[in-house]
Amino acid sequence: MKPAFWARRAHKWIALFIGAQALLWTVSGLYMTAMSIDYIHGDHLAHSKAPALARDSALIDPGVIGKRYPGMDGFRLRQLLGREIYEVHHGAGIELVDARTGTTIGPINESAARRLALATYQGEAPMQSLQLIHKAPREVATRALPMWQARFGDRINTALYFSPQTGELLATRHDFWRLFDFLWMLHIMDYEERTDVHNTLFRVAASVGFLFALSGVWLLFYSFRKRVDA
Repeated sequence: MKPAFWARRAHKWIALFIGAQALLWTVSGLYMTAMSIDYIHGDHLAHSKAPALARDSALIDPGVIGKRYPGMDGFRLRQLLGREIYEVHHGAGIELVDARTGTTIGPINESAARRLALATYQGEAPMQSLQLIHKAPREVATRALPMWQARFGDRINTALYFSPQTGELLATRHDFWRLFDFLWMLHIMDYEERTDVHNTLFRVAASVGFLFALSGVWLLFYSFRKRVDA
């Protein structure tokens, strides 16, 4: 049999095997390139930058904080709900200390979490629910638990997640992000964690796709050769 026959046969059977996945690669790739990554991250939905700290001599000297926590790994000065705090990292965890009074601030309670969510959210929809979750949903599976989850009633079902230890925004999720995450799963063929771009299934499919392309080039070569011979 002629090589062209085998080229056509190989191209056909490889297409049957890899065609559906190739379509998924195309569709998911189109969505991921068409959508702004800043939009997917939800930068338009949540204030991500803290206001600048004013120089103020009334703040407690950091040396005092160091003496209180002798095993301190580090600290930083930032704002939380309109007041300056020291976020102290030490062996036992993280402590928040009022930078003016030295008072230790406990974990973020429901009232503070509600204020944080409303101050952070940039949309106009009302908050639908607020809860401290101990089992992470799929969309924040890699974040440390527990965390505060605030859901808003906008058209894209925005959810904000906050750390109860530090009050920081951990993640912003909405329907366009969820679709992106689903398509990313299909694109890299990691159907469990959705993070491993080096998984075996993906490598096999990519290799078969490469063979599909080669067989197509082979057919193209014979197609032009046939016209020249004619």
